[in-house]
Amino acid sequence: MSGSKQEFVRLTGHRSFTHRLVLSTLTGKPVHLSKIRSTSPNHPGLAPHEISFLRLLEAVTNGSVIDVSYSGTTITYQPGLITGTVPGAGALLASDCLEHTIPANNTRGITYFLLPLALLAPFSKAHMNVRFSGPGVITSATHLTGDISIDTFRTAILPLYGLFGIPPARIELRVLNRSCAGPRGQGGGGVVEMRFASQVRLPKTLHLNRRPGRIRRIRGVAYCTGVSASHNNRMITAARGVLNQLVSDVHVAAQYDPAPLVGEKGSATKRKLGIGFGLSLVAESSADGVIFSADVVAPPEGGVVPEDIGTRCAYQLLEMISQGGCVSSTAAPTLLTLMAMGSEDVGRLRIGRDVIGREETISLARDLKAFGASRWGIRDVDDDEDNTADLLVTVKGSGVGNIGRKVA
Repeated sequence: MSGSKQEFVRLTGHRSFTHRLVLSTLTGKPVHLSKIRSTSPNHPGLAPHEISFLRLLEAVTNGSVIDVSYSGTTITYQPGLITGTVPGAGALLASDCLEHTIPANNTRGITYFLLPLALLAPFSKAHMNVRFSGPGVITSATHLTGDISIDTFRTAILPLYGLFGIPPARIELRVLNRSCAGPRGQGGGGVVEMRFASQVRLPKTLHLNRRPGRIRRIRGVAYCTGVSASHNNRMITAARGVLNQLVSDVHVAAQYDPAPLVGEKGSATKRKLGIGFGLSLVAESSADGVIFSADVVAPPEGGVVPEDIGTRCAYQLLEMISQGGCVSSTAAPTLLTLMAMGSEDVGRLRIGRDVIGREETISLARDLKAFGASRWGIRDVDDDEDNTADLLVTVKGSGVGNIGRKVA
């Protein structure tokens, strides 16, 4: 794509940074991003996590051209072919995995990288096997930036790929070392490996316009690193005190890990980093494919007891369910993007008004239009006997498909 003389899609700002680059890669249209924190007096331009994502994107593609201005406030990206795990692609290849190191000044959770990578993986020429390591890997949810935890990504996002004919059974996510955010929300020291072997020619058209059904069971993971293992039981007991009044089938697993040792730059000494605890909850409906999730983590500075985390996460899950529709605000961008990149047919998705009205969802609709995708059709649900004010979103696929498989 780098040699083609296509007109750049011109966008401004740093919001939806990863999603815009993903859309550029999937559609093959170059993008020009400007005014990236240009008004910030202390930290203008690209943040460390954005630079790290650019390096990851360069490693899993072939022929991509990335130009960053001196100030870092403007970049141009000309996408290449999504190759996945291919020897000689520009990253260290160890045990058939691309090794991606995240710096210590990273403030975003690992799902900041996994969510866009999972969108690219089905369209890859080869399997997408990536191992994330380094002093900046945060596997928990993040209190400051709002990233979901690795557990929510595994239980509430990856299963939805099966709705598009992408078998989740061939997607493996390994958490080799857990970590929460360190002081000031920076660094972690975790290790995560994703093996995505479900490549397809075209995602299937999604028709998720049925009634959401009733919540039949709730699952979750309580995790803590470097603190007493009793924190898990206290979070679980508090969450069950709220949820058991509504659903009898509630099971939350407890995961305890020691805090990872992270070495200082230029020093042989190591210190414990990533100490904290949190809770991830997922509610499954009686209707297939309808999943709601919630994530709460203790802030890096502390001052919160486990009971508060458990109660807040339970009420957050109930709030997500009350928004209605067949998809939560966490998973909506993934579903809508795959629908837009699928076969040239009209897909349907039942969604709550609060979800469609979020700034992230509206920004996604604008970005999809900028990259040539069809506009969404939005109307009220016809058979809404429950008086829930849900909306039906229709999305016509662009038929982009897997270019690498077409060439092969």
